[in-house]
Amino acid sequence: MRRLPLSLRLLSRRAPGPYSVQRETAVPVPGADGSPLLTDHYAPVGGDPCPTVLIRAPYIRSGFPWNLIYGVRFAEQGFHVLLQSSRGTGGSGGTFHPWQNEAADGVAAVEWLRKQDWFTGELYTLGASYMAYTQAALAADPPPEWRGAVMQLGHTDPYDFFWASGAFGLERALVGGVMLKQGGVTSGQALRTVIRMRFRLRRAILGLPLLDAYPQVFGGRRPALEEWLTHSSPDFWREANMAEVAGAMEVPVSLTLGWWDLSPAQVLDQYARLRAAGRDVDLLIGPWTHTSALEKGWPEVFAQAMRRLRGEPPAYRVRVHVGGTDEWRDLPDWPPPDTRAERLRFDSLTAERGWRFRYDPADPTPSIGGPLQSSTQGQVDNAPLEKRGDVLLFTSDPVERPLTLMGPVRAELDATTTAASGDLFVRLCDVDPDGRSLNVCDGLTRMTGEPRTVVDMGHTAHVFRPGHRLRLQVSGGAHPRFLRNYGTGEPPGRATRLVPTETTIGAGSEFVLTLV
Repeated sequence: MRRLPLSLRLLSRRAPGPYSVQRETAVPVPGADGSPLLTDHYAPVGGDPCPTVLIRAPYIRSGFPWNLIYGVRFAEQGFHVLLQSSRGTGGSGGTFHPWQNEAADGVAAVEWLRKQDWFTGELYTLGASYMAYTQAALAADPPPEWRGAVMQLGHTDPYDFFWASGAFGLERALVGGVMLKQGGVTSGQALRTVIRMRFRLRRAILGLPLLDAYPQVFGGRRPALEEWLTHSSPDFWREANMAEVAGAMEVPVSLTLGWWDLSPAQVLDQYARLRAAGRDVDLLIGPWTHTSALEKGWPEVFAQAMRRLRGEPPAYRVRVHVGGTDEWRDLPDWPPPDTRAERLRFDSLTAERGWRFRYDPADPTPSIGGPLQSSTQGQVDNAPLEKRGDVLLFTSDPVERPLTLMGPVRAELDATTTAASGDLFVRLCDVDPDGRSLNVCDGLTRMTGEPRTVVDMGHTAHVFRPGHRLRLQVSGGAHPRFLRNYGTGEPPGRATRLVPTETTIGAGSEFVLTLV
């Protein structure tokens, strides 16, 4: 073991923990197939017996910020911390395939741990995004030493991650394609790819066919991305789906989520399953995106993780940030008890643009705000979107007293379209007395020809204050968050034709809110 490099020592001086930290890098740990899985070991100085935290992902050893926020910060608190590169990434041997081999390799890592003289038999798991998936995979064959899991901003079902709405999640696939790569990427390589993506993204996402246009973003093809794009059937993804396993985990679990995270529905589903099974689970939901939770939200996120790793009782069952008030509330469950559903008919709202819109895939309605990984992510002023002629606006009168939403939101639309295929994107916004329109929640659904289309807009905790108005946006897409609908029904990767869509919304459409 060696002392930390100067860069980490300087960074760790801010809010240091009670222990100094040393580390050993690139330790070869045998995977399930015998491949060496390179692992960085961070340990508190002093030699006292202490628990172990295992963190596994393709990019976890790429450097900053993971080496600081996971390696150093938790070792400072008295834990051995292992950051392990998945098979075929970050110098690890074997061949990487996203979501495959994680269950078997996680078990192999624990088998190696049992042979280490510093391992006390107390194991915890921790991590965000793909790191949460590897925790769910370990639950398929849980080791007896496992004491608790901290699953942050995670997903457990890759099919739902990319195809839940019926439209492909293009932006998340492009960003994921940067990190989920055979051989892995360093933080420097990732930064260069992100810079290239910034300048070439628009041409790439509007080029046809998409399978030939997207490589300019990366400077080459990404087989994994092409696999995601060309397999829209859940059957292909079945073996990678860990939702049921994650919902039956017997170890205590802490879940972290942001209101504008990438897979909030999956995390809330896992919470509901664990609660129904009587498991020890707590839930933290903040005003964060997929990335800002580990930045702006770090004090809350770190505190939740430390309570679980120390085996302390959770300070709350559910803690949520309530939009419109900038306050936190501790709740006994989610959704909270005693909520009620209320229906709001579209014809009771002011239709500011009429009831029909034209969606042109050659100039697709853009994605602004919400669960993105770009600069416009999170809650933003929707003025640029609401100025477009292909976005319908339905606005209420100002509310006279506080209106509190706590739970799921959906739209039920009587809608018809003229093309072979069409999408409906619906967003709820909070319009303040000055006319500023901030997004609250949203969702997209592919129309199937049924007379009524239900758009799941996710969950929210939000207060509309007196004088504020509710606004519903209705449009035909949010590109590139969702791949634009070409209007032809053709497979998206090889499609070359674009057909505009005329969509009409019926006055009997309804908006369903969960109120307290």
